[in-house]
Amino acid sequence: MHRERVATALSHVTPDRCPWQATFTPEFAERLRADMHLGPAASPHNPHGGGNPYDLEIALGQDVLITSVGWANSYYGEGAEYVDEWGVGWRSVAYKTPYGVGHYTEPRVHPLADADAVTRYRPPDPGRPELYSEAGKLIAEHGPEYWIVGSTVTTIFETAWALRGLEQLLTDFIEDPDLADAVLDIPCRYHLAAAETLVRAGVDMIWLGDDVGHQQGMLISPRHWRRFLKPRMAHIVERLKALNPDVKVAYHTDGCVYAIIPELIEIGLDVLNPIQPAAMDPARLKRAYGKELCFWGSMDEQYTLPFGSPAEVRHEVLDRIATLGAGGGLILAPTHHVQLDTPLENFWAMAEAVTGHAHVP
Repeated sequence: MHRERVATALSHVTPDRCPWQATFTPEFAERLRADMHLGPAASPHNPHGGGNPYDLEIALGQDVLITSVGWANSYYGEGAEYVDEWGVGWRSVAYKTPYGVGHYTEPRVHPLADADAVTRYRPPDPGRPELYSEAGKLIAEHGPEYWIVGSTVTTIFETAWALRGLEQLLTDFIEDPDLADAVLDIPCRYHLAAAETLVRAGVDMIWLGDDVGHQQGMLISPRHWRRFLKPRMAHIVERLKALNPDVKVAYHTDGCVYAIIPELIEIGLDVLNPIQPAAMDPARLKRAYGKELCFWGSMDEQYTLPFGSPAEVRHEVLDRIATLGAGGGLILAPTHHVQLDTPLENFWAMAEAVTGHAHVP
């Protein structure tokens, strides 16, 4: 039922109910597990899929399960400071909420900050079988029932700037485009190999993308996106569709990216994520692109879920289903991992509004 529900929606047909999906920061996942009396997780919760036991998603009646391979799995390492397998150094930063202390992580050390390091750099091997053991197990156990997404987000730009440094990479776009190409090719090759392996393993959808937007527009100019990112994304999509013409391709970017949506459709995109309502108007997107694109996300993580009332959350769910989900085409989801500052009553208002099943404490 779950898998068929998503397939129906992504075929631009109205399903029995709108499919939905959510991921959580580790701290919110712990609160949710306690509220659902699930007990401690068998393995550390990673919202990017590394070690996630999926019992939360299944217990919540979600329709999508995600398995992740790539640099994004480095987001939740251990310790106040750590270095991931790419050589990127991270720092964990604490933040306070009414429900306890949470942590986010940020890249602080960039192994390719020195241009001379680029030619010497050896990235991790995307062909290691252990990278795909979780995906194989997930597909075998839950593939017949759930829509399985293989995530290789931070596909090109975000991993590249973590390696080189954001300011330096943007400077390279202008002053040394050949060097920028060399840096961008490193994560592009890795995540393409990972995505191809996941397609061969049998996932239903590949989730690509990089954050290239801010609240009012693009982080980089559309011209630079076309020069540095569009051809690489087009190549990846082409390779994946050649392996399996039926595989769906989703693209993630935060922010306002109206300027490039027609070109994302041009290169073969099926699903746009996460549709931040504070940055782009969901109803406008449906009117303009609803025949060519499906949408994944749209539940506001900037105000409604953390700071709104349960009634406001329910209203937003129903509004999104009526607009973005009209005639199918929507997987409802928060626009980011659900954060620790989100009241449980707001989360349950979202879940109940989309599934029609009330939560019993």
